[in-house]
Amino acid sequence: MSGELPEYYFRVRENGAAVFRVDTENRQRRIEMDQIAVVNIRNGDIRPQGDRTLSDADLTVIQDWMAERTALLARRDIDDIRRAVDHMNLTAQWAQSRATADQLEAVTDDLLLAMHDLRSVLVRKKADRLMKGDD
Repeated sequence: MSGELPEYYFRVRENGAAVFRVDTENRQRRIEMDQIAVVNIRNGDIRPQGDRTLSDADLTVIQDWMAERTALLARRDIDDIRRAVDHMNLTAQWAQSRATADQLEAVTDDLLLAMHDLRSVLVRKKADRLMKGDD
């Protein structure tokens, strides 16, 4: 590990990040973080902080981070869905082999409604794709 800090730091927020420029080149040798922008990855908005003007280098780093973050979140979405499929399989095994009548009574309606809703959405989306020839 080199011990050298990056020039920029992105504090992740729900829809993007607060962007800081990192400065260690000061007399006290302290880490100083100066917020330069706020970004929203959902709409692509980059708002400079205060009356600051972002340099081309700032914008390039921010846009690269936004692209990488968007790709990461997309990969996480698919991973979360694959985990949900695993969890559904584990739930089926639990219901078949270990669940008590009281436990099943407590969750059956919620599970059936959630599965019906999911099935309806998936069937509709599949039909839409077939009609468009996307599948």
